[in-house]
Amino acid sequence: MSEAPADQRPTTGISARLLDATEKLLADKGIRSTTMQEVAETAGVSRAWLYRHFPDKSTLIGAAIVRLNEAFWNDARGELEAIDGFDRQIAAGVRIGRGAYDDPGTLLLRLRTEEPDEFAACAGAGVSGLVPDLALFWRPYVDAAAGRGEIHPGHDLGEVAEWVARVLISLGTVPSETIDPDDPLAVLRHIRRYLMPGLRAEP
Repeated sequence: MSEAPADQRPTTGISARLLDATEKLLADKGIRSTTMQEVAETAGVSRAWLYRHFPDKSTLIGAAIVRLNEAFWNDARGELEAIDGFDRQIAAGVRIGRGAYDDPGTLLLRLRTEEPDEFAACAGAGVSGLVPDLALFWRPYVDAAAGRGEIHPGHDLGEVAEWVARVLISLGTVPSETIDPDDPLAVLRHIRRYLMPGLRAEP
């Protein structure tokens, strides 16, 4: 029995294949020169199938950027789990998140440096997926902090995880005149002064 064409197979794993193809093309050609047609061909699907999963190029590349960023977070689990205190974990999270874009030699850094406008546009398209995914990543650390009494029991821990995700994205990506995100002590002081009192207070 002959195998069904790639774009007629079940959708399980299709998004991953499309993102794999996108990352390969981004590494080889960059953002501007990567086309939807090439992504479809590299992944072995039709353009119509590609558009069923990703409606435009910005959304597709934004999703690839988010996935590359998530790889840094997954690699960071061991480091975060070895840190005592939720405030210190969040401060370390700011550093890790910035490293996803600043670690020399990474694809994210190259894309951001060589094609800053295109990178910003696509990264913005991907943020809608980044917040819930990052909140999901941080939820076990939020739960553990609540178990240690670092978070008031009246808080909705799902909301706390999303707030932490938004704080991390803000501190990691938005320039500031009052805090140097590359100064670990300044970040920790900021978290202890503003974030932790809110988490300890009764909602």
